Amino acid sequence: MTYEVLLAEDAREYVRALDEKSQRIVTDNLGKLADDPHPRPGSGTGDKERVTVQGEDLCRLHIGRTHTAFYVIVDSEAEVRVVDVTTIDDAHDRYGV
Repeated sequence: MTYEVLLAEDAREYVRALDEKSQRIVTDNLGKLADDPHPRPGSGTGDKERVTVQGEDLCRLHIGRTHTAFYVIVDSEAEVRVVDVTTIDDAHDRYGV
């Protein structure tokens, strides 16, 4: 199943504010969620994990060593909803790493 990857406004604004190279890297990595959004620990399919952020269960994807995307998978709609993209340090502060 292929998923549609949707970005919330905050996530879009973050990506738009990046330099051109970083935009490409972040966009390319978010696009990969269309084929396989589910975290599979130990499978070698990327750095995806389920985390709890401010009481909400989300998935997170580290992008390089600089950015992190938080997203929700809605299987019934075949959608990946990216709720936020932020720096990796800010992300770690949010979920306690």
